[in-house]
Amino acid sequence: MKLEGKNILITGGASGIGKIMGRMALEKGANQLIIWDINETNIESVVAEHSKLGKVKGFKVDVSSYDNVSAVYAQTKSECGDIDVVIQCAGVVTSNKTFNENTLTDINRTMTINAIAPMYVAHVILPDMIARNQGHICTIASAAGMISNPNMSVYAASKWAVIGWSDSVRIELQKMKSNVHITTVAPYYINTGMFDGVKSKIFPILEPEKTSKKIVRAIEKNVDFKGIPWSFHFIRFMQGLLPTKFFDWLFGEFFGIYHTMDHFTGRK
Repeated sequence: MKLEGKNILITGGASGIGKIMGRMALEKGANQLIIWDINETNIESVVAEHSKLGKVKGFKVDVSSYDNVSAVYAQTKSECGDIDVVIQCAGVVTSNKTFNENTLTDINRTMTINAIAPMYVAHVILPDMIARNQGHICTIASAAGMISNPNMSVYAASKWAVIGWSDSVRIELQKMKSNVHITTVAPYYINTGMFDGVKSKIFPILEPEKTSKKIVRAIEKNVDFKGIPWSFHFIRFMQGLLPTKFFDWLFGEFFGIYHTMDHFTGRK
């Protein structure tokens, strides 16, 4: 799916890699960039900045509300036309608490925004894509959706859920012989501020610009699943191959993955 001449919608598009990919889409000749975000100040700032590159429209959206998503999609479609590509970047991480320390608010907010909201967005947009027999939905999950990392159990649960959902939809569309494509992306920690304080002993923290470029390339090539870095594709294989205790020691202790969240502070 080439981005040139296309209408691109990005949730969480007013910050982080969503903002970067919006810029890249315009640089690649997108017809229009549509930003969905909850932060009105950021929306106004990014629209002003990206408008130097092309046509940009911003909408305040609470992706955790199906009614709001549905209403804003109707408004977006009326003002901007059909959506060709959706990139789902909206996400939250609340803390590095153990599960028993999480409040019900922490649990509900994390699961709703990270796992249920992408379903809401796809539920209102996908039928139109199927009817036109063209379109692409890319959902940014996380490497935490492939490994059970401690001190982020609820976040990991939300990302395991969204990976399973997104890839299941891919198979459904494939069985329909539809020309609508799904890309699921599972990146390691990205240096956007969302995971400030995270320490990684072996695997490097990802740079936003390079990571955004890899995701855009995956969309253009209709890649089904993209783990970043590439080595993370082997996690599930190793989980199936190794005894649990040895896997925990190798990845958790030796590679230090189980301690990455020890000093997490998050975005202030």
